[in-house]
Amino acid sequence: MAGDIAEQPEVYARLLEPASIAAIAEVADLIARRRPRHVVLTARGTSDHAALYAAYLIEIRLGLPAALASPSTITLFGARPDLSQALVVGVSQSGGSPDLGEVLRVARAAGALTLAVTNVAGSPLAEAAELEIGLAAGHERAVAATKTYTAELLALLLLVEAVRAGGGRLPDDERAALAGLPDLAAQALAEPAAVDLADRYRFADRLVTTGRGYAYPTAREAALKLMETSYLAALAFSGADLLHGPLAMADPDVPVLAVVGEGPGGGAMRDVLGRLGERRADVVAISPSAVAGAAARIPVPKVDERYAPLLDILPLQQLALALALARGEDPDAPRGLRTVTSTL
Repeated sequence: MAGDIAEQPEVYARLLEPASIAAIAEVADLIARRRPRHVVLTARGTSDHAALYAAYLIEIRLGLPAALASPSTITLFGARPDLSQALVVGVSQSGGSPDLGEVLRVARAAGALTLAVTNVAGSPLAEAAELEIGLAAGHERAVAATKTYTAELLALLLLVEAVRAGGGRLPDDERAALAGLPDLAAQALAEPAAVDLADRYRFADRLVTTGRGYAYPTAREAALKLMETSYLAALAFSGADLLHGPLAMADPDVPVLAVVGEGPGGGAMRDVLGRLGERRADVVAISPSAVAGAAARIPVPKVDERYAPLLDILPLQQLALALALARGEDPDAPRGLRTVTSTL
């Protein structure tokens, strides 16, 4: 897991090579030509959080309705929704989950434009789709996905921005900003604050993660990594949802990891942090700047809010690794988990 985490700046650099950007632009051009009316994303586990990030990008940057599919409606209940004007995107590290492939097959038969985003060329998911984007993340050794998750984020970001550009060349300012991501990722991984928190949470029973907007997928992915490596009951909530009931469980004994960016999503978290402060919750902020109401902070580079999920998750992956080791667990082989999970 440590090796996979450390490779992420290199993975970013590969995806940002001209040939990779051009390949994604070709897919974007086909999508732009088809002019889908809405987008449906289908994924499981870690990839579900990447798909959620893409849904935010699609609605904010492209102005298209986007939603995450419920594969069981098709695979278990036999539903055949009208997807004839949709772009249906399957997101999967392995491309091996049967239910995701079935969603793409049904969607394609209904006339949808289908796309597979996967790290395995020639996977069943890729074969089911009309279009494919490869992640070029290399073999992931640990069961807990890290570098394939962030590769999904970057590939989906590049796709959405290329579609927004009409399927053509990305604007120069966008290309320049993206070119700095590998160095910023290395900077985020060099920050020791997250690893230092492992002792703080070593004996925790529960933990809450929260964020709004682009940060919400990061909160969900961080919770999943903590659950699958440290067996910690980690609950992820949108900052807005947290105020609608779950706030009641916040107290000094329940740590809170709050992802607080610099844009509208981060601004909306200020009220959430104030309410957590009223509950005397132990809040650690993942943020590029000081956050009122947080007892501690994991510093991350300051970037456009769209790019922040590519950096904010990195120290949280390191925290999951360090906490698992501090608790005497093996993060490379979580109990009962496999690299490929087959669901129907």
